[in-house]
Amino acid sequence: MSGEVTLLVNPVAGQGRGRRAAAPVARTLRDAGIAVRVLVGLDAEDAVRRAGAAVAAGTGALVAVGGDGMAALALRVVAGTATPLGLVGVGTGNDVARAFGLPVRDPVAAARVVAEALKRGAPRAVDLGRVGDTWFGSVLATGFDARVNDRANRMRWPRGGLRYDLAVVAELATLRPAPYRISLDGGPWRELDATLVAVGNGPSYGGGMRICAEARTDDGLLDVTVVGPCGRGTLLRVFPRVYRGTHLDHPVVTGYRARRVALTAPGVVGYADGERVGPLPLVAECVPGAVRVLTAAD
Repeated sequence: MSGEVTLLVNPVAGQGRGRRAAAPVARTLRDAGIAVRVLVGLDAEDAVRRAGAAVAAGTGALVAVGGDGMAALALRVVAGTATPLGLVGVGTGNDVARAFGLPVRDPVAAARVVAEALKRGAPRAVDLGRVGDTWFGSVLATGFDARVNDRANRMRWPRGGLRYDLAVVAELATLRPAPYRISLDGGPWRELDATLVAVGNGPSYGGGMRICAEARTDDGLLDVTVVGPCGRGTLLRVFPRVYRGTHLDHPVVTGYRARRVALTAPGVVGYADGERVGPLPLVAECVPGAVRVLTAAD
């Protein structure tokens, strides 16, 4: 492994914040005595190819600058390897960076955390969720929240978490429960109607919505939050509580924990860390210590 780190940049993340953040991040790392090589992918697959080549060549770390989309690409490259991962969250949601305890919307602060962790030489091993070949650091969304995610991805305004709030309001017109079947750790299938089912390796999605508020990235388990059938009025009353995580004690909400979660529901699509995974059925599993993250000391 070389002493040089690779800075992987999404130039369009956060309407250009990724591009603007690259220079101060590189400068902060270099000021700390760390050699930096900057990679800018032409598209997602090109970014993965370039980053994969850097990891194969023995880069000292992969530092991704962007939002959850860039974090997802970086996880594809480093999950299951010995290469440490740094995240500089400057996108719209930044929930993967939040899950790993990293600063968001402050590229210099995030770069300092990465530099200090590199100097300590002790990256922290954290869990990841996996659905097929897709890794996720925060939440797999299915149901109403996945439709909100899809709508938010297609919106160009506003920035930040408010985009998800407006997408929620827009999707209320199509609010309806779906007939789910859920199996935990290979156990019997549970049949239930649900507005949404979220599977969390980390606690939040949508820019800080703590849907799986008690999820930890170091316990070897996935947290499952089930929101049962509810009307628009109930959902609007419960929704603001998601940002504090206090929705978990509402009667319409049920929680579980498991290493492996199988889900099936007709017409329902899953989104992991804000990226489309595909239609159900899906199986999510927790992979303990799957990635080594450059984060602050405990």
